[in-house]
Amino acid sequence: MTLSLRQFAASALFAAALLPLAATAQADHHDGEKPHHDRERMEERMEEHRQDVYERAALSEDKQQALNEAHETFRDEMKDVRDAHQTRMNEILTEDEQEALRNAMHEAREEYRQGHGKRHHGDEDDSQ
Repeated sequence: MTLSLRQFAASALFAAALLPLAATAQADHHDGEKPHHDRERMEERMEEHRQDVYERAALSEDKQQALNEAHETFRDEMKDVRDAHQTRMNEILTEDEQEALRNAMHEAREEYRQGHGKRHHGDEDDSQ
């Protein structure tokens, strides 16, 4: 599949607009499996957010539909990539090694959050 520069840029801008939601979803996913209804609720919130962004940008129905289709394609392709990555990880690591890696990643993430995660843009630098 070949994308024109315009199609690629539109997809990239749309993906960038959804990054904050994607980061939240990714963080929740790694902290344990959430019930299915939570995923549905998150998807509803993401759809509401997309609709709000579309309205703010005054996009036509055709453009909205095209962006929604691009988003679905992106989601499907990302799922395929995640599945392929998981399959490869399963080939490389035993279940015990996978668990050890998950635990190490969780510990490292928590340490990072404790040291860096509380800073916000505009906060004073701690070194001053």
